[in-house]
Amino acid sequence: MSEFPGKGKVAVLKTTPDTVLDDIEQLMKLADFESALPKDVPTGIKINISWQTWYPACSSAPWQIEGVLRALQHAGYNDLVGIHNDTVVVNTTDAERNNKHKFVTDKYGVPCLYLYNQDFEWVEYRPKRPFLVLDKVYPEGVFIPKALVGKNIIHLPTVKTHVFTTITGAMKNAFGGLLHRNRHWTHAVIHDTLVDLLTIQQEIHPGIFAMMDGTFAGDGPGPRAMRWHEKDILLASADQVAIDAVSAKLQGFDPLSIRFIGKAHELGLGIGDPRQIEIVGYDIAQESPWNFKQEDTLASRGQKLIYHGPLKPFEKLLLQSPLVPWSYFASNFYHNVYWYPFVGRRRVEAALQTKWGQLFKSYGDGQVVMPGMEPKTVVQAAVGLTVLAAAAVGLAYLLRRK
Repeated sequence: MSEFPGKGKVAVLKTTPDTVLDDIEQLMKLADFESALPKDVPTGIKINISWQTWYPACSSAPWQIEGVLRALQHAGYNDLVGIHNDTVVVNTTDAERNNKHKFVTDKYGVPCLYLYNQDFEWVEYRPKRPFLVLDKVYPEGVFIPKALVGKNIIHLPTVKTHVFTTITGAMKNAFGGLLHRNRHWTHAVIHDTLVDLLTIQQEIHPGIFAMMDGTFAGDGPGPRAMRWHEKDILLASADQVAIDAVSAKLQGFDPLSIRFIGKAHELGLGIGDPRQIEIVGYDIAQESPWNFKQEDTLASRGQKLIYHGPLKPFEKLLLQSPLVPWSYFASNFYHNVYWYPFVGRRRVEAALQTKWGQLFKSYGDGQVVMPGMEPKTVVQAAVGLTVLAAAAVGLAYLLRRK
């Protein structure tokens, strides 16, 4: 599928809350979605969830999902299904409710697949071209959900930065859907992993498309602890490489210097060089520089010490053994006990005063869940610190006896 309708073409529009649904339909038509997506097969909508709590630009926006479902149904795509995965640090049931995703899919009568349920069959996948890294990460075989094979796929990412991949977008959105819960094993080689996943997608999906929301865009240590900005922009393309390249360029990064974009371009999986991309709709040269920065959180700095630093020799012990829950706890503690209550909550309150925040609030029951410290994580922290303190006291006692 290295040659496909829409390769190298990205549609871009500016939008407002009053026009966003119509704008998404126009955007998808500009990107020629009907040429990219056959109508005689089911179409999966891969919804992006990066946090169980709503935070601007973090997860798919409800108007993004609604606009895409509305456009598809208007065009005669009736066999639609939402696709969700969970992660070891995000509860999808809470997330699709708090992000108002379930309200939208229910409104349009679209059922959802939850790939983490035990009743889904995972089948070994052998690619037509050699993997870059996945066969080395998973020497016992690369397994993907059988339910996705033969379906069109539409990715719904947002415009944002990422602590591991500089930016995250259409290509990264496949990460949760195609790989199982041990996908964190690939973080040391995440860029080549995303290229391998695009190779798989082009072999198993009859059509691939992405509609990216940049009404809010996220800058800094994404995908969660970001600074949000109102950018009022929408992107769509059948070319997952090209749409990510345009997103990267808007944010202020050199797309080809981001390895997953550059490598996918080199392999012909899409167009990553902005000079070779046809942009239709809004001329992004009109945009003032965004000057986004990719930054780290305390949690991601620790992970990078394991993936690329002095703790690399202990990677399997720390992240691929029964000890691995410590890393889930560290991420949950940082984001849900410290960052959101003390930093993120104020940013969410400010975002809710904006035009897009008001639109978000209008979905569903009009309420926005803004949790404080998560009791479960606080209890886990207390237990963990108690165990560490007891271990330290015991070690000190043994050393004194010697």
